[in-house]
Amino acid sequence: MHPALLALIGTGGTFFLTAFGAAEVYLFKKNLDERIQSMFFGFAAGVMTAASVWSMLLPAIDEGGWIPACIGFLCGGAFLLLLDRSVPHIHALLNKNRNQPYSLSRTTLIILAITLHNIPEGLAVGLAFAMATVEGSSATMAGATALAVGIGLQNIPEGASVSLPMFREGCSKTRSFLIGAASGAVEPVSGVMGALLAVSIAGVMPWILAFSAGAMIFVVAEELIPGAKIEEHVYSGSIGVMLGFAVMMGMDVALG
Repeated sequence: MHPALLALIGTGGTFFLTAFGAAEVYLFKKNLDERIQSMFFGFAAGVMTAASVWSMLLPAIDEGGWIPACIGFLCGGAFLLLLDRSVPHIHALLNKNRNQPYSLSRTTLIILAITLHNIPEGLAVGLAFAMATVEGSSATMAGATALAVGIGLQNIPEGASVSLPMFREGCSKTRSFLIGAASGAVEPVSGVMGALLAVSIAGVMPWILAFSAGAMIFVVAEELIPGAKIEEHVYSGSIGVMLGFAVMMGMDVALG
């Protein structure tokens, strides 16, 4: 099967789980409990951190050495920093305005934020499936599947954390669901693009792997960790980080 098709299947699964989380708007009328929300954000941070190390950085070092891994990692973080500073958006998880000099609707700003947040996740899953098809690579299809499952699990509360606040602010349930589901729409696009690039240009795989890891860690540091540290529930967030890291590490090591 072509790597791009595998990447589409894998990221399609993460998109589905995001939409599944957004569908919670049909079950609940209020936002998630702060304690649960804090743990979910922490869980997502743990999953993405472990995925960055075991699924991205270690394979990048194995494929190309530590220099491409370091440079690619820093470039990924710098790229997300540039987008974060230049694109007007609202941090969907933190509900804070960023760079809003334009007359854009709140919905548009949230969608822009979601796009920034999910680009590295889609890249990571797409690259994992692309690596599994490369002859001689240490990556396996089981490991790529484990990464997709881990990213998908943390996408469930992410979808709910977008759709529920939108409904609370006056959007209809259907509109809120569609906006929440849009959280994952960019992942198949970035995943397929990353897979095509990786298999088309010789030697680029380690750089893109490290780039994706750097972008994911930037999201963790910029948005997920602060979101997990809700003032009255800091321990819930810390527990979520530990659980998410352990789950993702365990799946990656056991299956990868």
